[in-house]
Amino acid sequence: MLKLLLDEHISPQVAAGLSRRESKLLVFALNQWQTGRFVGVPDAELLTAAATERLTLVTNDRRTIPPLLKRWAEEERDHGGVVFVDDSTIPLSEIGRLVKSLHALWNEAAQWDWVNRTCLLRR
Repeated sequence: MLKLLLDEHISPQVAAGLSRRESKLLVFALNQWQTGRFVGVPDAELLTAAATERLTLVTNDRRTIPPLLKRWAEEERDHGGVVFVDDSTIPLSEIGRLVKSLHALWNEAAQWDWVNRTCLLRR
């Protein structure tokens, strides 16, 4: 089941909008999840904690997360999945579009096994 954790660069308004749109979708803003204790932690620590709760990270970090995922794959280490957001496709400032696109992803892929899965969010 797809459950989302929005990284610290994605507005908590996206989580609120998704919750209003789809009550079955579990979504957490990083600054509200686990009382915000994972804000600013290293990527590996965040991905480990998310995987423990079977959460898929939604992030626009295409600089440090992909090399980490590559290293983990080489080490045969699991993660809870990652959905990448690209500013050229959906800018983080476009909250409504992010909500709509993440909701569409959830409609399509809610039942998929997200362990070690990655995707790029589409409009």
